[in-house]
Order: sequence, then C-alpha cells, then structure tokens
Amino acid sequence: MDTLITIGQLARRVGLRTSTLRYYEEQGLLTPTRRTQAGYRLYDHNAEQTLRFIQRAQRLGFSLADIGALLESIHDASLDDDQIVAIAESRLLDIERRLTELLVLRREMSLLLTEFQQRRSRVPADTQSLFDRLLDHVCGDKRNRPDPAQLLDWIIERTHCTLSRSKLKGTLSPLCHKHVHIWQQDDNYNILVIDQSQAVKNALQTLARLEASCRVHPEPQLHEHQEGVLFTARGENAFLFARLFLSLEQASLNNNCT
Repeated sequence: MDTLITIGQLARRVGLRTSTLRYYEEQGLLTPTRRTQAGYRLYDHNAEQTLRFIQRAQRLGFSLADIGALLESIHDASLDDDQIVAIAESRLLDIERRLTELLVLRREMSLLLTEFQQRRSRVPADTQSLFDRLLDHVCGDKRNRPDPAQLLDWIIERTHCTLSRSKLKGTLSPLCHKHVHIWQQDDNYNILVIDQSQAVKNALQTLARLEASCRVHPEPQLHEHQEGVLFTARGENAFLFARLFLSLEQASLNNNCT
C-alpha cells in the first residue's frame, strides 16, 4: 500500500462495508488521509492497521468509545497508563464474569455426574466403564485434571470427527511456538497464524486437506492475510479447530509440541 486507496478498496481489504467505514469516521475512529477534488476519500496504509485494531478490539468486547480512547492514546499519548489499564481491566472483568458462568456450569455438571456415580451400584459393568470415561473427561481428578490434549481427544471422539493426533503427527510441527489469534464470528472460528512462511502455509493446507472429507464440519478454508495465514473453520463443530490450536499452544508452552 505505497499509494493512497479509495474507501471501497480499503473496505474490501478488511472485509467491511463502506458504510461501516463512514460510520467509524463519524465516531472519530477513522480519518481519510485526504480527499480528491471531487470529495472522494483516500486512505494510506495506516488506515488498514487502524481498522484491524478496531476489529480485534470489538471482538474482545470493547465499546467504540473505549476503542476511540485507545486509538487516541496510540496516536498522541493523550491517555496516561492508569486510564489505559482501567479500560482494559473493565473489559477483563466482563470476560471473567462470563467465564465464571461457564465454570459454575461445569462444576455443577461435575457434581451431578458424581452424584449419579454414587447411585449406580446396579448399573451393568460395561455401562459403568462408559460412565467412568465421561466422568473423567468432564470432571477430572481434582488432583490431576485432564490436560487439553486429552480433553480434545474426547471431544473429537464424541463428535465423530476424523481429526486425530495420530493422523496429524508431524503435520502441526511448523505451527509450534507461533503467535496465533483465535476469534469466533457467527458459526465460524478464525485462526490467524502470525507467520507467512511456506512451512506454516503447507502445514495449514495439509490440515485443511486431511479434514476436507470429514462429515462433521465443512472443509476449512485458508486465506492470505496481511499478518500471516488465516485458517477458517465453519459450522456447529468449528470449535474443534479452536480447541486444537489451544491444545497446540499449551503444548508449546510446556515444550511438548511435536
């Protein structure tokens, strides 16, 4: 983007409507670099970076007012550190509230299954075995909860997906220790790997190809992105791929990524 581009070109780059960009301008979030004699808006490369920042902040639940304050801070350092931290802490508290709701539901599910286990003395042995597996995956031993990879294996098995760690052995190695952004959009999960190397592209292409025939979810799609490679999984079971990359991230942190 060495030259100025029109609002339509900019909108296509970031996947937004031109009306959205005009609205951001009304809110003071986006400013054209200049206008033509006919009044058409023109933008430089900073505009795309600003829009991607807005999109990412919105996915995290920041209000446009807060995003405007953060952008203002970036541009002219008008906010002090305490104000920036206060904005981020407020949003983090909202996330913790939502997370707590899910953790409470998981805990109550654990208690319910534990109660069932205590009352199942007359359940056949083979049924007990299946129940024990469910209990282990949902509740886990309080001293040794299942790791993300084990939980992912159970989710894959339960949804009848063809994905498996054995099938992917070696395929995901180039993705280890890579910086990744994950976000949900409608029924899609987007995984952005911040790396444009051919090894990363090949790994993601292999993953998409291996899962192309799976009936549990549509074929994942790959797209070029300014910051790396965007892997998009669609449908009700798209969350499987988000869990896969979360498991991969945890393995990287534990130096157990293969």
